Formats: sequence, C-alpha cells, structure tokens
Amino acid sequence: MRVLIVGVGRAGLTIAQYLSGSGHEVTVIDRDRAVAERASERSGLVALTGDATDAVILEDAEVARADVVVAMLRRDADNLAVALLAKANGVRRVMVRMRDTAYRAVYLSAGVDRLLSETEVLLGALATAIEHDSVLHAMLLGNGESVAVEIAIPTDSRIAGLSVSEIATDPRFPASCVFAGLYRTDGTVEGPRGSSIVQGGSTVLLVARRDELARTIDFLGGK
Repeated sequence: MRVLIVGVGRAGLTIAQYLSGSGHEVTVIDRDRAVAERASERSGLVALTGDATDAVILEDAEVARADVVVAMLRRDADNLAVALLAKANGVRRVMVRMRDTAYRAVYLSAGVDRLLSETEVLLGALATAIEHDSVLHAMLLGNGESVAVEIAIPTDSRIAGLSVSEIATDPRFPASCVFAGLYRTDGTVEGPRGSSIVQGGSTVLLVARRDELARTIDFLGGK
C-alpha cells in the first residue's frame, strides 16, 4: 500500500516507521528540511521538504498514486487544504489529525474518511484511567457513549475461573457490556467464546456503556 503522510513530528514519524516496517511504501512531507532529512537518513523513508498545502509539492510526492493520505499538520486549516487537494487528485482514503473539533463537519463535508481527535483520545484514555485505577487502556467509541477498556482481573476476583457465559448471565453483570478479548498471563490473546475461562491475573478487553463502566469494574474486581 502507498501511504503519504504530511507532517512528520514525533507522532507522524512513528507512524511512518511502523508502516514502512510492515512493508508499505511510505512517503513523508514536512516543511522543516532538517525533519525531512532525518526521516530519510535515519528511517530510510522517502521524504520531501515543502509546504504540502501547495499542489506542486503534492504532485512531486505523487499524491495521485497514493492509496491513503494522512494529514498531521499543526493547523486544521492546513490539514483541510491537504485533504481537499488529495481528494481532487483522486485519492480514495484521506485521514486527518483533528486539533479543533469545530472542524469536524467541515472535514466530513470535504470527504475525509477518518478523523483522529486528540481531545477525544485523551478524554477516553486519560480521563477513564483517572476515574478507574484498574483500567489499563481505554478508547471512546461511536459518539462517546461507549468505551473499550482493558481491565486487569485481580487473582482473587469473584469471576476468576468462571467462563464468559457464566459471567455474562450473572444478573449483576451489566447487559450492555461485551467481552471483546482475553489476554492470557503468557501474553497471548484469545477471541472469547462462551466456554472461555477468565483467569485471575489476566487482562480482559471489554466494550461497555460509559454510564455502566463503574458497575462493570466493581463486578469484575469484587472478591
């Protein structure tokens, strides 16, 4: 897959390195010559120096051949310009790092396929972890009313040794909550089935309504 990433700060460069290491053909653009040269020399990426809101720079990067364009500039107005130019060049998938949620409707009307809101990511990950110390990772889903969470199960939890079906049919277990994954103590991941056993000391991936998350955690962690 051909991926063009515009704006290679720390986050952009990390994404570019990961994709390149996974076998994708990655090109990056940054206004800062030193940043672009570092991406090329240290990471082996195809890197261009210039303003990606300039159509000529995007043409130099062969934007029309890209399968995906990712705009990660500091200003939403610049990201929007990149998205519009990419769409005008026939790029099917355009993704944007959204700084200001006031741009959401504008991005969507421009045909942007994916919006990554830093505010929403922090709200889901940080705020949820602050509220619940047993939450290892979290991410808001949909309109923010649901959340995906990784929760550590205490070794002496009431559910340790029970099957997923036994837990799910317990009347104290919130009906909106769904098991999405089981992380074993050896690091392997299992797609949960009704007969899957939840071991004490393991980690579970759940999807739950935010207003039922506290009750879910209390039930899973109870002795």
